[in-house]
Amino acid sequence: MPAVVVANSSKDWPFQIPNVDVVDAKTYLTKPEYSELRNVRVFNLCRSYRYQTNGYYVSLLAEARGHRPLPHVTTVQDLKSQSVVKIVAADLDELIQTSLKRITTNEFELSIYFGRNMTDCYQRLATALFNQFQAPLLRASFVRINAKSEWSLRAIQAISASEVPERHWPFVIEMATKYFEGQAPKTSRKTNYRFDLAILVNEEEAEPPSDEKAIERFSKAAASLGIRPQIIGRDDYARLAEFDALFIRETTSVNHHTYRFAQRAASEGLVVMDDPLSIVKCSNKVYLAELMARQKILTPRTMVVHKDNWQTVQEQLGIPLVLKKPDSAFSKGVIKVGTDDELEMAMKEMLADSELVVAQEFLPTAFDWRIGIIDRQPLFACKYFMAPAHWQIIQQEEQGDDRYGDFECMPVEIAPRGAVKTALKAANLIGDGFYGVDIKESEGKFYVIEVNDNPNADFGIEDKILRDDLYLRVMRVFLKRIEMKKANHFA
Repeated sequence: MPAVVVANSSKDWPFQIPNVDVVDAKTYLTKPEYSELRNVRVFNLCRSYRYQTNGYYVSLLAEARGHRPLPHVTTVQDLKSQSVVKIVAADLDELIQTSLKRITTNEFELSIYFGRNMTDCYQRLATALFNQFQAPLLRASFVRINAKSEWSLRAIQAISASEVPERHWPFVIEMATKYFEGQAPKTSRKTNYRFDLAILVNEEEAEPPSDEKAIERFSKAAASLGIRPQIIGRDDYARLAEFDALFIRETTSVNHHTYRFAQRAASEGLVVMDDPLSIVKCSNKVYLAELMARQKILTPRTMVVHKDNWQTVQEQLGIPLVLKKPDSAFSKGVIKVGTDDELEMAMKEMLADSELVVAQEFLPTAFDWRIGIIDRQPLFACKYFMAPAHWQIIQQEEQGDDRYGDFECMPVEIAPRGAVKTALKAANLIGDGFYGVDIKESEGKFYVIEVNDNPNADFGIEDKILRDDLYLRVMRVFLKRIEMKKANHFA
């Protein structure tokens, strides 16, 4: 992706970096050749971003032209907002105290150049601040606030190139060069990528939605369609604007960086799977219970339980029954109770953490159906058998081979029609993303247990039937949506 550095004067950035064009603000704002550029990153290094200054208009018009400005206009506004700065400071308080504990003065300034600081011990803090306030050149001011010598973020501001101390310039040029090189497509002579896809993974996650081999195949499928894949992690939040799409392959949650990635990517105009609204809907079992009930989709008998009605649960649903925390996932936060004492103990524990809990009648089955859905179409059908001598497909308390039950994948066309039809109806209530619908089959009826965003797609399991075509089908959805966004933007 081409890069353009815009400053008040080209003299403010008198450095040559390969594949980077340097232009003054007036030229960028007024010359037709810059308004006609496509698929370009704009690095705004103007001396001021105040309202209606050249710096303000550079970011504003870059957005209107379909360019990708750094900083974005919203970032400019966030930097001006003391309330936003306070919220960020609160979120990063522990990191701030840890990073600055060796400082002996009462005030401290942290320079952040393209997300980097000159001293390694401040790098985590520099990255965290850059992720929140994405501007090429930043300066954060800290001050001690009490007798405990705790630090507070007093202010953070974007600075111009002219405000960088001369002794810092070698480091700034080095970081800028590395940053700009990161924007350029790393292509071979035989490959001409049209778009860029970020695949968010967590290499330390014990049970990720896709294993390493599956990620490799998603990447291969993307490349075959002219989409350059790049694996990113949680520290790459500030880089989202480099890409055309984000594919989240890390377990999602609302109060989590995966949700913030989805939100930021959507606000930047990226194709996101799964989108933030799908994460919100699927992450909460109370929402799903209410949604399925209102839409008259068959589920096990279900109650939304609170402190005033939990004593009636056994009367309504019987014993044994299943209790679910609202944000349970992968069998975590889901328990079966078989006695009055177990019910009382579990309810007190769960209601201490959440105002609402989901209770469901227990339907004993040898396996659960998982129907994979993407773009409102069925993708795969799997039977997940219960773990040995257990009532769930994953036995969280165990380790080793006995932790998981067996599986059987089959063509969607020969899976029970009722299971597929029910799964589609449930998933379509959530959206048009990538979902896994869990269904129990009992006495010829199909009961929706839950709809999962970001479902498992592991090598040798969910791809057992489709093999490489599973990964291609997912990437074709990305390609179609990216092309539609580009077409609509420049229509």
